[in-house]
Amino acid sequence: MIKNYFKIAWRSLWKNKAFSSLNIAGLTIGMAGAILIFAWIQNEISYDQFHANKADLYKLWNKSVKNGNNPIGCWDVTTAAVTPALQQFPEVKAVARVFWSTERLFNYGDKAITANGLDVEKPFLTMFSFPLLEGNSNHALDDIKNIVLTQQLAKKIFGNADPMDKLVRINDKDTYKVSGVMKDLPNNTQFDFEYLVSLAGNPLLKNDEKQWNSNSYNTYVQLQPGTNVEQFDKKIENIILKHDTSIAEQVFLHPISKWRLYSDFENGKISGGKIETVRLMFVIACLILLIACINFMNMSTARSVKRAKEVGVRKVIGANRLALVKQFLTESILIAAIAGVFALIIVQSCLPAFNQLTDKQLFIDYSSPVLWSCIVGFILITGLLAGSYPAFFLSGFNPIKVLSGTFKSAVSFFSPRKLLVVIQFTVAIVLIIATLIIYKQIKYVQDRDNGYSRSDLVEHPVNGDISKNYEALKNELISSGAVTAVCKTSTSVTMDGSTTSGLEWGDMDPSHKQVVFSQFATTGDFVKTIGLKMVEGRDINLVEYPADTMSVVINESTAKTIGFKNPIGQSIRAGGKPIMIVGVFKDFIIGSPYQPVGPMLVYGSRTWWYSAINFRLNPNKPVSADLKLAETIFKKYNPAYPFQYKFVDEIYNEKFHDEVRTGTLAAVFASLTIIISCLGLFGLATYMAESRSKEIGIRKVLGASVSSIIQLLTKEFVALVVIAIIIAVPIGWYAMNKWLLNYDYRIHISWTVFACSGLLAIVIAILTVSFQAGKAAIAKPVNSIKAE
Repeated sequence: MIKNYFKIAWRSLWKNKAFSSLNIAGLTIGMAGAILIFAWIQNEISYDQFHANKADLYKLWNKSVKNGNNPIGCWDVTTAAVTPALQQFPEVKAVARVFWSTERLFNYGDKAITANGLDVEKPFLTMFSFPLLEGNSNHALDDIKNIVLTQQLAKKIFGNADPMDKLVRINDKDTYKVSGVMKDLPNNTQFDFEYLVSLAGNPLLKNDEKQWNSNSYNTYVQLQPGTNVEQFDKKIENIILKHDTSIAEQVFLHPISKWRLYSDFENGKISGGKIETVRLMFVIACLILLIACINFMNMSTARSVKRAKEVGVRKVIGANRLALVKQFLTESILIAAIAGVFALIIVQSCLPAFNQLTDKQLFIDYSSPVLWSCIVGFILITGLLAGSYPAFFLSGFNPIKVLSGTFKSAVSFFSPRKLLVVIQFTVAIVLIIATLIIYKQIKYVQDRDNGYSRSDLVEHPVNGDISKNYEALKNELISSGAVTAVCKTSTSVTMDGSTTSGLEWGDMDPSHKQVVFSQFATTGDFVKTIGLKMVEGRDINLVEYPADTMSVVINESTAKTIGFKNPIGQSIRAGGKPIMIVGVFKDFIIGSPYQPVGPMLVYGSRTWWYSAINFRLNPNKPVSADLKLAETIFKKYNPAYPFQYKFVDEIYNEKFHDEVRTGTLAAVFASLTIIISCLGLFGLATYMAESRSKEIGIRKVLGASVSSIIQLLTKEFVALVVIAIIIAVPIGWYAMNKWLLNYDYRIHISWTVFACSGLLAIVIAILTVSFQAGKAAIAKPVNSIKAE
């Protein structure tokens, strides 16, 4: 019987090729879009879930202690001193500190390669499931001069030779022995490194372990199985205060299952994170698939008159309603299966572009039985969803009315078919509104005054001999005419890489002791090089003012926070030491451009750990000439290292990548919904023109013009789109207004967004329908009314 169902279904599809093609095209596009989104979602929810110890792995976070109305801030870097204290608790099985990603130079033979890696403690390799292809995870980092390489980096350095126990020179001064080769990291982990070295060899660690107020490490904790995490959190939360009562900070554990999707905190509690994007993408995938199914339903019911006699004959010769339902569901499942095959072909061909768009490495594992089970289930669900309404609608026809010729499809002001068209265009219009608002928000923030001149500003890492030769390098860069200003900074000026709290000043409010200040260090010319605007005072200059090692320049937000009317010459205390304010500069953005600028300090220091050298190119010369000359000078004073420059404006623009990606995805899927909706609209217009062909012929004979007939055939669809606009506008406003609340610096939604979205939808609908309407209007009336 099932074989017979499929045979009849295939004949029906082959007989109605145009109808079948439109249905298959709509379902193919919908299924392909949904599969790509589901692949993205699966990748997101699988992040770091492959670790064997995932049930017991946590990351240690800090949070400020509640004080009055001050919000509780949370951050995931901790002091190095907390690890020895944690190891005293019996609930703790292992702890591993990780120092931030560091770029090092690798020399082997005539090869010089730079790579980013981590300084980690020995337990890291046993806590996390990053398997070693060669070497022993328990002992690979026993020696501080051992190094573990990923497959990819080992291949770059040693080619096809076995890298184990080979010596490689690092940073042109230290020799490390390769003690392990790690399988390349999967694409669903938040860790990003090409090598691992022992943290015990980091010269900063010994000093950092004595300071409870210096947060520079990620701390990972593996608890004993069965540990009550809530009770343990309460047990350790005041571990910092117990050792230093001046530091108003607490700690808590964040489980590995929430690292990727629940990383946003508000007032000390999880407030969301990437899970919101995952949920949004899931809804979009379901909507795209639903719209494709609506197409099938609409076009199937639109053909009801043509299939009515078939239903009538089947019922007369004994077919019951259940048999007819099975027949029509078989047709829809067959169409879904064909569409599924085409969808997989489209997905495979689009994956490279989709991966580039989403910055991922997604792939379809066709050897996985689970995958094929999901695909079969997906096709069956889609086929049943798309075919359910037409099956029950068509199988319900009265055979007497059909065969006597008194049956005709109902035409009414309201019908399920019209409702489905409205739903389709409502979804499409909401996505158009979302796309426009996302891009307006991005443009609004990109145009925001960031407080400094990014043009011609270049950043280079402080590596090799740069620190030793800094003054000579700086002087020659300026004297050569390649640059106009140079400065060293503790971190990149595009990131909020270091913070401090506990500062004291004058008659401060005690609650201000918890205010978090962003902090930089410089040897001088910070304001001049970065292109800041001074409000009063001067820049740090350790050459002209050696006492500037105890001085600081502040931004306007800091001046407002401390409340000094005349801050120049006033002192603040940091770590009990007085530091004099010598200058105030206008606020500039270092963190998120979507958030307000916070208080900031820039210290003068000769001993701070510096990571970036910044220089401003000479605007009166070609950029290429400036860079070429600068490269020559860098190679002179730092010969072992390549010239690794980055334009600050390019680094700054990376802050918009997530929003731009979201906007692009919204635009892509809005386009898909429009295409699918238009396919359905085109099909409906085709069958409407066929069913009213005699009416059109008679109207033409009686003198109706082509334009009046086109208007007659399109006005019904335009009315449905207008209804969709009325429904979509409040939905779009609510959804996007809620999305914008995530940003302190945001646009106000303008009525023009809704007007443009609605107008675009109407134009698309008219263009789609008018083609078929025009074709029907210019047809010769004699062909349609000759039977009369």
